[in-house]
Amino acid sequence: QVQLVESGGGLVPTGGSLRLSCAASGGTFSSYTMGWFRQAPGKERELVASIGWIGHSTYLSDPVKDRFTISRDNAKNTVYLQMNSLKVEDTAVYYCAARKPESGYQYDYWGQGTQVTVSS
Repeated sequence: QVQLVESGGGLVPTGGSLRLSCAASGGTFSSYTMGWFRQAPGKERELVASIGWIGHSTYLSDPVKDRFTISRDNAKNTVYLQMNSLKVEDTAVYYCAARKPESGYQYDYWGQGTQVTVSS
């Protein structure tokens, strides 16, 4: 069973930066596509960023593509989300997720989430 543990959330002012980390254990991390999702109060969960198993294929959603960066270190079984120029609308619980190669677009494993709060 794969376990994902996020860290790095917190309270930051508008324009600040945070780096989220997601440490994986119990599976073949290097073969998984990794994603970061977020869910704000009253809103649906949305995909923010994803990165393929090699790390060369990345996706960033339109609201964050000029401010966030996703990366991974397969030697450390960790995926990162660097968030710069944070806005109030980035406030949400951020979740890390892992997707097996055979799972299509369905993510198989989820972390517990970490809160990011951006103050105005």
